[in-house]
Amino acid sequence: MPAKVFIDTNLVIYSLGKNSDKVELLAPLFTHRPTISTQVLSETANVARKKLGMPLVEIGKLLTMLEATCAVALVSPATTQRAIYIAGRYEFSWFDSLIVASALEVDCDTLYTEDLQHGQVIEDRLTVINPFSI
Repeated sequence: MPAKVFIDTNLVIYSLGKNSDKVELLAPLFTHRPTISTQVLSETANVARKKLGMPLVEIGKLLTMLEATCAVALVSPATTQRAIYIAGRYEFSWFDSLIVASALEVDCDTLYTEDLQHGQVIEDRLTVINPFSI
């Protein structure tokens, strides 16, 4: 059975960028319906608007494309409670803890991000992979 993967916001943003090396490296991560969360959608929209200057219509199209390409996990009150536990146990930032909590809730076994320690295993079942460290 193939790994169930979760992709963090930073990699979604890089995949949209002009750095062809990063885009080429990240493209395969999106081929087998990875999981993202509503947090990733929200953060992507925020970066697209504030840092990339994308018009709202284009942001809407981007989010629709991500929703069609990826499974989307909802951040619920239970997710935030799990994130509190994760933040305390691993001393992660709040937003990283929400990402990890979401990935664990939907039983992902791989989390692609550059924000956490490459190779770290969380809760004995979620492995952090920095695709730029491979």
